[in-house]
Amino acid sequence: MDLGSAPRTVEDIFKDYSGRRAGIVRALTHDVDEFYAQCDPDRENLCLYGHSNDSWEVNLPAEEVPPELPEPALGINFARDGMERRDWLSLIAMHSDSWLLSVAFYLGARLNRNDRKRLFSMINEHPTVFEVVSDRRQSREKSGIDSGSKSKLSKRSSDGQIKSNSKIADEGGYDEDDDEHSETLCGACGGSYSADEFWIACDVCERWFHGKCVKVTPAKAESIKQYKCPRCSSKKARL
Repeated sequence: MDLGSAPRTVEDIFKDYSGRRAGIVRALTHDVDEFYAQCDPDRENLCLYGHSNDSWEVNLPAEEVPPELPEPALGINFARDGMERRDWLSLIAMHSDSWLLSVAFYLGARLNRNDRKRLFSMINEHPTVFEVVSDRRQSREKSGIDSGSKSKLSKRSSDGQIKSNSKIADEGGYDEDDDEHSETLCGACGGSYSADEFWIACDVCERWFHGKCVKVTPAKAESIKQYKCPRCSSKKARL
């Protein structure tokens, strides 16, 4: 996008936002099976893009640094098989809402205070992507379509080990780990820490991940000298 020809007025920016939002909503509702299939965990870091013409696509992040527009959440495909499908879609919906707002206010950087307030008011008149996806999910549950998968969280590993600085922690330290990481969230799926699951820490950004979300097993972790999460690995490749 040529920033010289980018939307400048409140109305044009809102039109751009509405088109991108419509594309993402379609991906997570009407086209959800196609979207799910495209988010193959065996592929590289993928993003969900909504375009101003109401379309969507799953693709690799932009190669240029910095990109011409804020980038969507990176690596959404890695968590696909490590979560309940509905929870995974809700997580992507929340990240997509954040991205849509960031793009709108990036394009509106030259707006004055009153125009920024008006733009947000126009955006806020519509439900968020998360609200749309959640409402659809609740409707499906009420009709009994999805009643068999309500709020059951499956353990992604039963070995009870945790990965810290690429070393497997001693079993005797689990109680301390529980206290230290009680508020830790997975950098891929957003799930809370549990000692019943295998976790690994990125040695670059120091964020924690479920092993399954980033496709690292306890056995594989033993052979990794320095672990880099998908986002940090992608940053190095793009630089």
